[in-house]
Amino acid sequence: MVKHQPLQVYERQLCLSCLTGIYGCRWKRYQRSHDDTTKWEFLWSLILFFTFSLLLVWFYFWWEAHNDYNEFNWFLYNRSGEWSDGTIPILATTAAGFTYIAFLMILALCHIAVGQQLNLHWLHKIGVSAALLTTAIGFISVNQTWGEEWAVIPISLQATGPFLHLGALVAVTALAWLVAGQVARTEKISKLMVRTTLPVVVLLLYLSVLLGLYMAPLSITSPCIMDHANLTPRPDVIGHQGAPMLAPENTILSFQRALQMNVSGLEADVAISFDGVPFLMRDRTLRRTTDVGKVFPARQLNDASSFNWTDLHSLNAGQWFLKDDPFWTVQSMAQREVMLVGNQTVCSLEQLLRLATLHNHTVVFSLRRPPHRHPCYHSWINDTLEVIRLSGIPQHLVMWTPDWDREQVRQVAPGLQQTSVEKLPPHVLHQQGISSLLLRYKFSRSNVSVTLYTVNEPWLFSVLWCSGVSSVSSKAPNILRKVPYPIWLMSPDEYCLIWVAADIISFTVVIGIFVFQKWRLSGMHSYNPEQIMLSAAVRRSSRDVNIMKEKLIFSEVSNGVGSAEDLYMENGFDYYNNEGISH
Repeated sequence: MVKHQPLQVYERQLCLSCLTGIYGCRWKRYQRSHDDTTKWEFLWSLILFFTFSLLLVWFYFWWEAHNDYNEFNWFLYNRSGEWSDGTIPILATTAAGFTYIAFLMILALCHIAVGQQLNLHWLHKIGVSAALLTTAIGFISVNQTWGEEWAVIPISLQATGPFLHLGALVAVTALAWLVAGQVARTEKISKLMVRTTLPVVVLLLYLSVLLGLYMAPLSITSPCIMDHANLTPRPDVIGHQGAPMLAPENTILSFQRALQMNVSGLEADVAISFDGVPFLMRDRTLRRTTDVGKVFPARQLNDASSFNWTDLHSLNAGQWFLKDDPFWTVQSMAQREVMLVGNQTVCSLEQLLRLATLHNHTVVFSLRRPPHRHPCYHSWINDTLEVIRLSGIPQHLVMWTPDWDREQVRQVAPGLQQTSVEKLPPHVLHQQGISSLLLRYKFSRSNVSVTLYTVNEPWLFSVLWCSGVSSVSSKAPNILRKVPYPIWLMSPDEYCLIWVAADIISFTVVIGIFVFQKWRLSGMHSYNPEQIMLSAAVRRSSRDVNIMKEKLIFSEVSNGVGSAEDLYMENGFDYYNNEGISH
């Protein structure tokens, strides 16, 4: 009679079946093996780990690039001519691929934990290869077409570095269970017959990584690790294109909404009409932000500067916002707000300047030179200066960014804030009379005022605040308004205390895990010579192997270790299905 196995044995076998079945399609007990993983499968494990690491970086990049999703969509629009949210398919595929590869990584670690041989199924190998290939192509594509966005990673690490360090420390500490189990299990076998240096290498590698994490805070620098008393005043926020999340960009309504968000200045993109009127427009054409395709269908691909002001002012500049909903905010608008948005028109520079004058706010704008055969090709600077003069705005409220004819500009309007969009040496800034800088992300302390663009996320605003930036340009003043203090700020002493405490706890847990694993495995029944020889010959199907199975089972039964069926299941053999074993 065959004894009935306890419920926990069946549960263990069910878990092993699911584990080896999902990972390697090894659903039967006799298909499992405690043998060492083959070199080929070990290589696939390394490929799986590399793919997981690459996807982790890719996922982190797109998570932090949320600050510039609209910029990315605008870039795609300039390539395709059609507006769409290109981040949605990228995020969806990234999340799906990362979840799949992370699941395989967990299964692989579970295989190691229970001592099962790694044998990734060929379908999973295709999936891992596809994930690795597409992620590599994604890295190359971003590097070639949107390479400047990589600058977000070192800045984001200043915000997330201390927390990523703690997360990595927890993960590596948890891996001690697997490493300790492998070392103890191999040490037990090596006492009998088989000796290998692989566990020693794994142990040394693990301890090196752990030691590196213990000392990592020595190289972590963040502007938010500072004494609270040294925090500079909150940076001023300039509404880039107004408040384009709340109203169509570069329209009067957008700038009015920005003023309601307590911004300190307004920023716009300026072009010159065919009859010499500076107006606000970011794109080269009018297709994206107006109904030019409906009013002037034959001219929808023409340069925006080829239209006179009368034609420009007749276009609707708000319906596109309701249709495309570039920031996913239209659904939250009241009906009255929707009507206001839908009736916006193209705004002139003079209208913007008068609005800023009324509220005594700074104005900064980028000025685009018209095409070569444009009537204002040579007079565009003077035309713009004339509009500034006639608007009545105090000159010190205007930040002048064009590099053309700065000497002439200083003679005509000496009170303008000369602003550079390039990071120049101090002596060059002094020679050109430049008193402020308008830069993207990168910042270093200098004797001039610095405005950084485009800052839309609270974490980025917080890091720049701690860095001492005086002002930022943002498309999301409505979001930054809700950040009255940096998201996190801790003194060096507080961070040192957290660091040391985390290291001590981790070290204690690791030592405890190694001691417990050694005690746990030493209490299990020892391997006998037949079991070791059978493990080495498990891939061969022969009468000798079957005889060896019988010898192993009955020798263990006679020693009182367990029933024959228990041993078949524990050692990975199917009691009922193996040929050559008598029933």
